[in-house]
Formats: sequence, C-alpha cells, structure tokens
Amino acid sequence: MMPRRRWLESVLAAVGVLAAGRGRPAQAAAMELKVSDTATTEAFDFETRGIEGWTSVTGRWAVEEMAGAPSGKRVLVQRATNNEFNVIVAPTSYADVDVTMKFKPISGREDASGGIVFRFNDGKYYVVRANALENNFRLYYYDRGRREIASAKVKPPALGQWHTVRVVAVGDHIQAWLDGVRYLDRRDTRFKAGRVGLWTKADSVTAFDDLSIRGTKGA
Repeated sequence: MMPRRRWLESVLAAVGVLAAGRGRPAQAAAMELKVSDTATTEAFDFETRGIEGWTSVTGRWAVEEMAGAPSGKRVLVQRATNNEFNVIVAPTSYADVDVTMKFKPISGREDASGGIVFRFNDGKYYVVRANALENNFRLYYYDRGRREIASAKVKPPALGQWHTVRVVAVGDHIQAWLDGVRYLDRRDTRFKAGRVGLWTKADSVTAFDDLSIRGTKGA
C-alpha cells in the first residue's frame, strides 16, 4: 500500500497538471524556464534612445511623452486603427529569449490589446498578448494568418493602467506571464529564432515601456 504522504503528493501533482490544462495559473505545471547564463540583455525605456534601427512592419509607432510613464517621461505608442495587426520589431535576432514589457491599453472598441512578438523571421512569428476587452491571455503563431496555441482565463487588464507581460522561450518550450502570474506553459516547434518586438490588433491604441530582452543570439 502506498504511504499516505506519497499518496497525497501524487494527488497534489495531478491537481496541478489539471489546473494548468484548464487555463488556470500554470505555476504547478512545470519549473520556470531559464535562458543560458551566457545570454545578453538589451533594454529599451525610450528615454535615451528611440526606435532607430527598428522595423515597423505595420502600424503607426512613435515615441511620445506621457504622464505616469513607468520610467522617465517617454513611451512608445501605436496609434493606427485600421490594420488587422500592428507589429514593430527591434533589430537583433534571438533564439532563446526572456522578454518583459509594460503596456497600457489606452483605447479601442474592437480590441484594446498589447503583446510581445518573438522569433519574428520573414513575416512569421509567435505573439503572446493580453486584451482589456477580453478575459483571456493567449499565445498565437502567425504564418499568413493567426492561429491560437494556448489560452488562459484571466481578469481583463484594465484600460488606462499599466500592466506587465513576460514570455520565456527556450527551445520548443514557451511560458508566459501576465502581471506576475504565469498562465501559459506550452511546447511548439514551428519557429526557432528571430527578432523581438511589440504588437497590437485592430483599433487598439496602446502605449509600451520598459522592454527588456535577455537572450542568446540566433540566425
């Protein structure tokens, strides 16, 4: 007969796996991913430098002064409202990454979102995003169309407030956090390396700040 302690540990482990699979916080599902100790770090607070060298794929992106910015006075804002998706990417390509950014959904009737693009290459990419108009936090891949990989139920991030999104991708393993809580933990083998950037959808007007990229260089 299994000792009571081992039986209880087995039950708790099973409950953790089931909770993660149903879109609840995924802390119990797996250990937190870590990029290599040799990874390098880039930080963008849009104070001392703007988006020189970045590629605006779609959208109207500009650095603006904004009261209440998380750091300093300047933030990056996306103001186009007539595109399906709006994407801008920083210059460097990475394989494994640990990316954090802060975003403030300012307005939008169809959508009010902000997201992190990673492994962007030749127009294909992953994106993890939160939406102030919906109670979900999602990971997608984009390849001539957007397809959902994982979703978790969350409290919608409030309009007009700053929120934090983080994603870590090591090999085919991807984890993502919203406001400090890890909700997503999935594996996907489609894209290996590429550039990191920011994302909005449809009529979202969104501000971004404090983008931090820690990663290993990729082709």
